Amino acid sequence: MKYSIHASAIVDEGAVIGDGSRVWHFAHVCAGARIGKNCSLGQNVFVGNKVTIGDNCKIQNNVSVYDNVYLEDCVFCGPSMVFTNVYNPRSLIERKDEYRDTVVKKGATLGANCTIVCGVIIGSYAFIGAGAVVNKYVPAYALMVGVPARQVGWMSEFGEQINLPLEGVGDYTCPHSGQRYTLNGKNLEQVS
Repeated sequence: MKYSIHASAIVDEGAVIGDGSRVWHFAHVCAGARIGKNCSLGQNVFVGNKVTIGDNCKIQNNVSVYDNVYLEDCVFCGPSMVFTNVYNPRSLIERKDEYRDTVVKKGATLGANCTIVCGVIIGSYAFIGAGAVVNKYVPAYALMVGVPARQVGWMSEFGEQINLPLEGVGDYTCPHSGQRYTLNGKNLEQVS
């Protein structure tokens, strides 16, 4: 094994865990889970059967990644943030055939205690603020806060706010990385 699993963690037979990954105290990884390289699953993390986690993801303490949640590479899940997979759950009504897919694109950050309502796509390098409730599509690089979450700005891949309006035209160069961004309408993209 080229990954580490704490003695108190449970990793069911059949789970795939990439090289360099770490599974910490009291975590549970189900048999069908696919976890990439160099990931960190913190204390009390649960990973369901129908879950894919890309390379270099960090899932902080007390996060449950339920079935039908798909994390691309380099996603950060803050402490105690929440995923769901059923839109209208009831204890007495079986709805496993109604699970909705949730996709978190490369490099996105999901802040502590935020909630991601199932069935959404969170764009690459988006930044969801602590405690926000996301219930709709989030564009790449968007900074989202509040309940329900609303876009209040843009974030660079470096993880700092970009000084551009929510829509229009404009250019920005990150002083830390030198990466250049262009705003065209309501879309921001990295151009170099």
